[in-house]
Amino acid sequence: MALPNKPKGELKAVKDPAFEEREVDVLIIGGGMAACGAAFEVKKWLAPNQTCLIVDKAAMERSGAVAQGLSAINTYIGENSTEDYVKMVRNDLMGIVREDLIFDLGCHVDDSVNLFEEWGLPIWKKSAEGKTLDGKKGLAMGTLKKGAKPIRTGKWQIMINGESYKRIVAEAAKKAIGDTNILERVFIVELALDKNRPDHIAGAMGFSVRENKVFLIKCKTALIACGGAVNIYQPRSVGEGKGRAWYPVWNSGSTYYLGMRVGAELSMMENRFTPARFKDGYGPVGAWYLLFKAKGLNGLGENYVASEAAKKELQRFAPYGTAAVTPTCLRNHLMLFEMKEGRGPIIMDTVSALAELGKTMDKKELKHLESEAWEDFLDMTCGQANLWCATNTEPEKKNSEIMPTEPYLLGSHSGCCGFWVSGPDYDWVPAEFKIKADNGKVYNRMTTVKGLFTAGDGVGCSGHKFSSGSHAEGRIAVKQMARYAKDHADFKPEVAMSKQDIINFVYKPVHTYLANCAYTTADDINPNYLKPNGMMYRLMKATHEYGAGTATYYETTSKNLEIVMELLQWMREDCEKLAAGDLHELMRSWEILHRIWTVESHLRHIQFRKETRYPGFYYQSDYPGQDDKNWFCFVNSKFDPKAKKWDIFKRDYIKIIPD
Repeated sequence: MALPNKPKGELKAVKDPAFEEREVDVLIIGGGMAACGAAFEVKKWLAPNQTCLIVDKAAMERSGAVAQGLSAINTYIGENSTEDYVKMVRNDLMGIVREDLIFDLGCHVDDSVNLFEEWGLPIWKKSAEGKTLDGKKGLAMGTLKKGAKPIRTGKWQIMINGESYKRIVAEAAKKAIGDTNILERVFIVELALDKNRPDHIAGAMGFSVRENKVFLIKCKTALIACGGAVNIYQPRSVGEGKGRAWYPVWNSGSTYYLGMRVGAELSMMENRFTPARFKDGYGPVGAWYLLFKAKGLNGLGENYVASEAAKKELQRFAPYGTAAVTPTCLRNHLMLFEMKEGRGPIIMDTVSALAELGKTMDKKELKHLESEAWEDFLDMTCGQANLWCATNTEPEKKNSEIMPTEPYLLGSHSGCCGFWVSGPDYDWVPAEFKIKADNGKVYNRMTTVKGLFTAGDGVGCSGHKFSSGSHAEGRIAVKQMARYAKDHADFKPEVAMSKQDIINFVYKPVHTYLANCAYTTADDINPNYLKPNGMMYRLMKATHEYGAGTATYYETTSKNLEIVMELLQWMREDCEKLAAGDLHELMRSWEILHRIWTVESHLRHIQFRKETRYPGFYYQSDYPGQDDKNWFCFVNSKFDPKAKKWDIFKRDYIKIIPD
């Protein structure tokens, strides 16, 4: 049971925390949708004598991106073909994806959606007359599994009443894995390789964010599913709105940090997501475009996407720019193109959209439609509804501005950065996409570190999983982990670090603080240490200005990348002096370290790829075009934990599903 926060502030950190060591066969790190999928599935495949544990920095009911609420499930295959799903993802990500991973996921994702409905998630249905039935009314049409038709907002999306989505999924996960196998409010900060087999995962180190305790958890196999990364770039909202972001602020890149630090191979870390959202509130635009059929207008009131200038601009990025569905990054590019040409700002025409839909509705239906417009925000980003109220905005009477956000790193939304993992062991999967363990077997979703798996945001080259796909991928991965643990039943993990070494490593910011805090009367001003809050501002300023942030319209150059790399090196050196007086600051200290390493890998990849593969997400101004001859490939990297050096290289793209 997690201890509550102290009523008068955060719990002070102590020099000598308690220490707890555990050992399990299967370790799940994270509490979001992928981790919940793994927790739900794991016990089905374990032998009676095998053990498992899920460790989450938060409480599972409110952990991960979906904890903010969600108004749609964005990946549901249904009547579509899995081959078409692969083609959609491939087109949206500008051609370079792992089709084996995407196809494999497409074969399983609907099963997770069926489970969500079985557990109580309300899914909108079509009535026999084709009318929308949301909430409990949709139950009258039966379940998706039995043939009920969902309300689609696009080819792949279905509408839900999602304010309790994560709680429903977490409850099922907790019930399946059992209370004794759950460790909440424990932040895993570093993985450990085996003392005798340094290419094999052996355990994880972390600390409680509610009591002074350090943990070492040994394992035969581990899953890292801690989400993506936010606040690696300065958000558009500053001052009193500091930290307002689209992606949940507690996602600090831990998935990427944990894996890269033990040598797991990364792939496509240059890919980032800069979503278009309602300005200042970060409210979602998907339902407005797809469900309400709203159009985007430039500052002149023109439907700029349909203009001749837009068509000409998209021709530059053929075949993706001329595809039936314009990729997400190019839709962003058109917005930026309009603003740079002086035709901004970009406006969501909510007034015309609701008026057009209202032509076929009676007063009751129209009122319901208007409530849905508000609910889309209240499900996901309630701050946007507050902003509408504060600015006297009624969507049926007044339009709203939209704007691309600051960049995020993730692998489950419209982004595909993450780890290079093994595909399934099917005969149609190329050998180059299979990673063999020491016993010669292939384990689906295993990284290049033996016994280390990932899912959701951690799997590279295969975006558009979203919530349902992340859950399904967690289930796929943990089934293979159970198999791996059985095949390595004789493996006894050993960690080289002693108990005191681990405490000193994890609590280093605390020890730095306690050794020096008496030197000054001002707690946050001290020549011998720095606080994580100051380092956060340093990181955001550097990436904002030199690393293709919003300050430069997402543009960077080779020289700017050289500068930001030097700044990041200094930051990592200065992180040796991070200081934490309480457990909250200790958590923030480790989070900023995770963010610095994560964004460094991102910028190293941009620096290596001599082209602009994702215009609208970022621009390498020295190489403004796409160079398919030299760069239609995966860019991968590996950090050597012994040599402390990076290696960045290409891997061949292999097409599996024909056009």
